Amino acid sequence: MKNPHKKRNDTKSQTPATKFHSDFSICSKEKDFTGAITLFDFAVSQNLKLNLHHLNCFLYICSNSLEASGDIAIEKGFNIFNHMISSNINPNEATITAVSRLAAAKNDADYSFELVKSLVKYNEKPRLRTYDAALFCYVKKLDAKMAYLVEKDILSNGLCLEEPEIAALLKVSADLGNEEKVYEYLHKLRTSVRCVTESTAEVIESWFSGEMGRKVGSGFGLEEWDIGRVKDVILKNGGGWHGLGWVGNGEWVVRRTTVGSGGGCCGCKEELACVDLGREDTEKFAQSVVALAVEREKRSNFTQFQNWLEEHNDFEAIVDGANIGLYQQNFVEGGFSVSQLEAVVKELYKRSNKWPLVILHEKRIKALFAHPCNRGLLQEWIDNGILYGTPVGSNDDWYWIYASVKLKCMLVTNDEMRDHIFELLGRSFFPRWKERHQVHYTFPKGQPKLEMPPSYSLVIQESERGAWHVPLTGEYNDETLRTWLCITRPEIYKASDEFSKSAEAQESGKMINGKIINQSSNSSHNSEIKCVTGKRKERSESPTK
Repeated sequence: MKNPHKKRNDTKSQTPATKFHSDFSICSKEKDFTGAITLFDFAVSQNLKLNLHHLNCFLYICSNSLEASGDIAIEKGFNIFNHMISSNINPNEATITAVSRLAAAKNDADYSFELVKSLVKYNEKPRLRTYDAALFCYVKKLDAKMAYLVEKDILSNGLCLEEPEIAALLKVSADLGNEEKVYEYLHKLRTSVRCVTESTAEVIESWFSGEMGRKVGSGFGLEEWDIGRVKDVILKNGGGWHGLGWVGNGEWVVRRTTVGSGGGCCGCKEELACVDLGREDTEKFAQSVVALAVEREKRSNFTQFQNWLEEHNDFEAIVDGANIGLYQQNFVEGGFSVSQLEAVVKELYKRSNKWPLVILHEKRIKALFAHPCNRGLLQEWIDNGILYGTPVGSNDDWYWIYASVKLKCMLVTNDEMRDHIFELLGRSFFPRWKERHQVHYTFPKGQPKLEMPPSYSLVIQESERGAWHVPLTGEYNDETLRTWLCITRPEIYKASDEFSKSAEAQESGKMINGKIINQSSNSSHNSEIKCVTGKRKERSESPTK
């Protein structure tokens, strides 16, 4: 039978240190503010030695209780911090983050920022969260100058702004009517996030709907725009933005709308772009692939492929042969399905009238040649220059990704490219490139079905006519249900349409009395392949067609 007095006796026999550690475990788990302060005072009164972990936990609870406990949380938090300093315990990043929040809570943004900068003397590096309290406090006080200095310090430490920080800087710039900074942060938002939260959307709407936003613009009429330059810059950037500044003038129409499956805005009817990497970024990305490939491959082998690709650069699609041939072949009699690979190759030819480049290991090709039924097809592909065998011991991933990046064409593979070698390519280019260029496939009822990249990109877009389209966050099975901000200038659209019609008519010599006659319709392109670029050489038609 249990002794009912045992627990009481155990409690009485606890030393102050044992009691502290027991209560600390409960307090830290429950984030109990009152309990934390009581326990801290108890530890000090008993001359118990508190370490960095104990004090950081108390500080975190204080900074996390600001809304509920207000001034008392600030006061107690600074008492704990002062005890830490007087005890010669060096603070770390977590310490300064908590105390910086306490300083900002009493509107002392300067001290909050000074605390962050003090980390250097403790050989500690700040994180983005360390700056947030000072930054948001400056924004609240409409001190844009200091908010920009906080941003500068963030970037100097190799950190990247995320949506909350950019939205805050956008807001203070908008509130003070700094149109150049508003434009700058809209583009930083574009490069940092795909879709914005509701709070960020409201900041954007407020700017364009407000008096300051209505006044921004070039002040020029359409005839004074260098439309050709704007279009060239958009093309150079990969589509979806130009970054040249506010285009046109006049009031904005700000509305919430949706975008059709084909990329047409249901608000202004403008076609959204399928955004790719710009020319410079594409070249940088290609070089990063080369650098990593030659580091891990035999240099002579990969250099040989680069040289071969210079002479055979007329492909619109690259095919990951192994991925397709081994697709769903994990059954007893499964192997490498040449028929699946052939079906995909034929489907690509049917769509664009151009043969793709198939990349396979030489070892695989030799194994397939051992079967007489494969020889004719494989030899035909080799003769037509559409099959490249990667050397024994090489990783064919480097070959097909380099080819698709260098030639700016589609890559047909179901490989999600999550392996460590792709992680080495980083986050700056790879995810954007992958979304735009990867073609997935399935074989419903034995027939190849290609899932082409989307017809438009789910990112903030700036058009050549100065319009902005901003997608909002949300999970949708049907993207046509997603809410977008559509921000346009109706007068600019009207003038732009008239200008375009006039230019087309003058070029064709078919404008009479201000009217266009015999206007020829533009030839349509296959929407699933229209974004593929590059000139092509004619190839002989193969019986595989």
